[in-house]
Amino acid sequence: MPGTARHDREMAIQAKRNLSKTTDPVERLRLQCLARGSAGIKGLGRVFRIMDDDNSRTLDFKEFVKGLNDYAMMIDKEEAQEIFRIFDKDGNGTIDFDEFLVTLRPPMSNARKEIIMQAFRKLDKTGDGVITIEDLQGVYNAKHHPKYQNGDWTEDQVFRAFLDNFDSPYDKDGKVTMEEFMNYYAGVSASIDTDVYFIIMMKNAWKL
Repeated sequence: MPGTARHDREMAIQAKRNLSKTTDPVERLRLQCLARGSAGIKGLGRVFRIMDDDNSRTLDFKEFVKGLNDYAMMIDKEEAQEIFRIFDKDGNGTIDFDEFLVTLRPPMSNARKEIIMQAFRKLDKTGDGVITIEDLQGVYNAKHHPKYQNGDWTEDQVFRAFLDNFDSPYDKDGKVTMEEFMNYYAGVSASIDTDVYFIIMMKNAWKL
């Protein structure tokens, strides 16, 4: 997608710079994720989902710390405890990881969320809430891709690479959910100051 790689780089540099200035533990975790680019927060979500063996969509402290370690987050035990306490609102020793990820996402205005939803709905041709290669065939023209033009990739490979942009760094399954799409763009959004510019970028990118 045009412009995204540059925004990604800018955002990662900005996140690393801010990391040295902030002491808020949640903000530090957010910045560490963003320092990996737009897919950073989504990647952490995938790690937690893999650890949630019983599909309870909750994590206890041990699972939480293991998830952070598996994702190579630089957070000591005290800081992890502090973050866990913030999210364990009812004090029952577990946190809801959907709520955790939503809080970790950089805040976005409703105008930004709405345009992201529009783009998702346009791409989700079958309307089942997941974007797949099948959805992309009618919406995204693979034939303009340089690797398709020089014969390196088939059309399906171009689509797969495109989906991998939005998919989680460590668990690419060729499907992109609304949550993953939103998490990805929350990352992009963090590097763009004004709503107007963000909306123009989205409209141009997705011909909305």
